[in-house]
Amino acid sequence: MRVSRGVRFCAQFKDALYDYSNVNALNRHRFFRGLSSVRQQYPELKDVIAYLDNLKNYEKLGVPTGAGTDSDDGFDLGRMERLMQLLGNPHLKFQAIHVAGTKGKGSTAAFLSNILRAQGYSVGCYTSPHIHSIRERISVGRRSEPVSAKSLNLLFQRIKMMLDQAIENEDKRISHFEMLTAMAFKLFADENIDIAVVEAGLGGARDATNVLSSSTLAASVITTIGEEHMAALGGSLESIAIAKSGIVKTNRPLVLGGPYLPEIESILRAKASSMGSPVVSASDSGNKSVVKGISDVCGKPCQTCDMVLEIENDLNLFIQLFNVNLRMLGPHQLQNAATATCAALCLRHQGWGISDEAIRTGLEHTELLGRSHFLTSEEAEAIGLAGAKILLDGAHTKESAKALADTIQMTFPKACLVLVVAMASDKDHVSFAKELLQVRQLDAVILTEVSIAGDNSRSTPSSLLKDSWILASEDVGVEICDFGLAKCIPFLEKQVNSTTKKQEHRTIALVESSHEDTLKIVNQMLRTRGDHADNIVAVTGSLHIVSSVLGYLQRLQV
Repeated sequence: MRVSRGVRFCAQFKDALYDYSNVNALNRHRFFRGLSSVRQQYPELKDVIAYLDNLKNYEKLGVPTGAGTDSDDGFDLGRMERLMQLLGNPHLKFQAIHVAGTKGKGSTAAFLSNILRAQGYSVGCYTSPHIHSIRERISVGRRSEPVSAKSLNLLFQRIKMMLDQAIENEDKRISHFEMLTAMAFKLFADENIDIAVVEAGLGGARDATNVLSSSTLAASVITTIGEEHMAALGGSLESIAIAKSGIVKTNRPLVLGGPYLPEIESILRAKASSMGSPVVSASDSGNKSVVKGISDVCGKPCQTCDMVLEIENDLNLFIQLFNVNLRMLGPHQLQNAATATCAALCLRHQGWGISDEAIRTGLEHTELLGRSHFLTSEEAEAIGLAGAKILLDGAHTKESAKALADTIQMTFPKACLVLVVAMASDKDHVSFAKELLQVRQLDAVILTEVSIAGDNSRSTPSSLLKDSWILASEDVGVEICDFGLAKCIPFLEKQVNSTTKKQEHRTIALVESSHEDTLKIVNQMLRTRGDHADNIVAVTGSLHIVSSVLGYLQRLQV
């Protein structure tokens, strides 16, 4: 059992539940409402979204067993190659960096894209998933803004006949992700970009993005290897590493993020060796990246870091940057920044003009929706949580939960923490909970549910999440009090009466909430506490719950 600070939260939470019946129904139902308003916000995307919605969407349905492996069960990469051929092979008309990995690939892609833009290059960036709109998956040009609805619609109308032909040729087997990837590559080619940064969707070997060839690939990047999509990627860390190493191309450099288990790094290096690919590792012993401190910039925290990268194995690369102010928080984001910098140095080694100052500027200007994402004080006030720090982070694996826990404890070591959690059904809920239950200042966990990619089939009921958190609490030696609405008041009153006594045992409030009521409960928790500045609310477990919060905020600002 871990000794901690007791149950100081219970008195305030009792008051929140007394106010439960006074929740304003309109506000409740607006919060966490699905983003069905996207089509109204972007009417020019109506035809594009309707077309894509008719295709099989594995983000919504879940990925079949073995689909990401380089085997008979894997996705048919030949289908994507035939689609590319119909469109005139646009993927062969631009240089690209291909980024794969269990965690960190989206952040690394964002860091790298912004470095290249800071140098003045026209960049195409393709990532997934999105928060508000499919526009977010594609950016083109010298600015990091999502592609305009007009540009995406014009592209769609221009190539729709070819897309129709491809669907017919493939007996309607082309997926939502394959089609959107093809559209992104076509747009990049049409816009004559200098370079693309492309994030793999699932695995690597059989991912639709892996039509990128060695003739146009500047480098491959593998960020991390972890236990996610296990069934789809072969069932083990080794099989996941093999699948992701499928993006390595002949004689093209491989950038490793890491750190990895020794046996996993051996798999990746062996694949690189077999392809004649030089290896650059952000985790080499000569590389020193440290977080020096936390400061506040424009109402949001940032971390000040030093980064010294000295690589002397397959390639000789060097850079030292001091006092870099990263808006993306946590040691894991510093590692992602170092990985992106290694990729930039690879490009410099190939003759691309990339200055140290462009690298610094790109790193410092990178932000991502839903990843280490703090709302401004004005945004927190708009959703009724004035004064509190609101952190949105789409963590949904054991590794990302640990990264989130480390970030919170590093950034706000004395703040009281409330978690709002919703997760997809195919995640490891117990391992996720174990990591966050070990945050010293955790007071309460609100479990809710949210649709996944606009559908409820992969959403986990809050009752099942509760079972996982209780099981996890037993493993880590933390007591959880299950506050069913019918019996919570008597229990909390008992806790309030004992708050003057010395507490030797840490107790965390666990509450199930419908998605309509979650915001109100959090609001009341913070309102009854008084000093909101010492409170942090972290919304996590899925990018889809993050999307719901941001969607609600967006509607308030319209």
